[in-house]
Amino acid sequence: MYAFWSSFASMAGKDASFRWLDRARDRPGPIYLALAQALEAAIREGELQPGDQLPPQRAVAERLGVDFTTVTRAYGAARARGLVEGTAGRGTFVRARADEDDAGLVDLTMNLPPPPQGVSLGALLRDTTRAVLERGDPATLMSYHPGAGTLGQKVAAAAWLAPVLGQLAPERLLIAPGAQAALSAVLAAFTRPGQALVVEPLTYPGLKAAASLHGLALIPCPVDDQGFMPEDLERLCAGPAIAGVYLVPTAQNPTATVMGLARRRDVARIVQAAGVWLIEDDPYSRLFDVPLPGLATLAPERAFHIATLSKTLSPGLRTAFVAPPPGEAAMRLAEALRATALMPAPLMSAVVAGWIRDGDADALLAGVRREARARRALAARILPQARGPAEAIHVWLDLPGHGSPADLRLMGQSRGLSLVAADAFAVADAPSRPGVRISLGGPAKQSVLVAALTALADLARAARPPGAGGAPGLVV
Repeated sequence: MYAFWSSFASMAGKDASFRWLDRARDRPGPIYLALAQALEAAIREGELQPGDQLPPQRAVAERLGVDFTTVTRAYGAARARGLVEGTAGRGTFVRARADEDDAGLVDLTMNLPPPPQGVSLGALLRDTTRAVLERGDPATLMSYHPGAGTLGQKVAAAAWLAPVLGQLAPERLLIAPGAQAALSAVLAAFTRPGQALVVEPLTYPGLKAAASLHGLALIPCPVDDQGFMPEDLERLCAGPAIAGVYLVPTAQNPTATVMGLARRRDVARIVQAAGVWLIEDDPYSRLFDVPLPGLATLAPERAFHIATLSKTLSPGLRTAFVAPPPGEAAMRLAEALRATALMPAPLMSAVVAGWIRDGDADALLAGVRREARARRALAARILPQARGPAEAIHVWLDLPGHGSPADLRLMGQSRGLSLVAADAFAVADAPSRPGVRISLGGPAKQSVLVAALTALADLARAARPPGAGGAPGLVV
């Protein structure tokens, strides 16, 4: 073995695709196993990134001077460990999130759609991107595009929103590079510094950041398991400095509550009577087979409906659909989007429109739904006290008596968990509610999620520990 690696020396040379082979030198054991271990180390340390293509097996065998079957065994071992994926004719690629270690710190903070059952997101993205580039002129596609989406993209957006908003005129819709850009544009165009938004006591951290950027105060409104208490919302909306109301009515972030139809009608009636704007942030409704009607259908003249694809398909698409009130408000918002984000990424917008038009988006959504329901069922079995509908990709776990949010994070770290506690979502002056949001889609494998939820169940039974530390990071 030593003689082989000595003769191998640095055959990888300066070719980046072969450089990871140097890591196999001096590793004990069979050559195929040393190669698999070297590949794992290169991925873990960031030398190889998700999506990187590995050199062909025959080329590696020739470079090392070993049998082709030795390299085949090495690649097979890497595939069995979940490090790589590939098919005949395409090659072998580093898998996304392949560095997730069952014994490492499991991230339950990032609210991602789970890996779709029965659908290869990577293959779908490659095939669609290739088709988009073959159909159109790449130079035109990669140039500046005026407006918030083409008519064809807006037709696709109308089809996607139809289960929630019914039939909409495509010309009315806007395409934005993500919900955060859309939200910031709404605040820029329809609020003034010094005004305030009425929000849930625990609300989306991105809204908190955008409101701070635009000089807006946030006023928490009391809620129950249906959302805003109507009498309190009516009282707060009567305030002179209230610009609007912001809410996540379906699978609320972070508490996962769902506002029923009767309460939606109450909220719509109140904002219309008060003459304030309603910002309906709706990333989760399409996870439901039969979603409730959006509030924008109940208060169309006052409501902005924002529906990102980040929670239903993939955050990497950076695409959100916006249904503004008709008329002058729609034109103002289009101008604000152009001023803040200029345009959505043309390639991603074309991919999304193609997926919706060809039915691929529905197939991908169905795969996400299947996996989401399976993971929610696991959470219900392991943490029956956690709250959230069967379709949710996150749940809320109340943890009374477990001390400060910093204590909760510290307890989670001691059990191998990365947690996000209530302080990341809390609005100033809102009543304290100790607890954590548990994102079910982050772990790549169900087995990792089960282990994490089991550890969290132990944490929920534990007594409050001494000490504190840590601060919340990026939360979506």
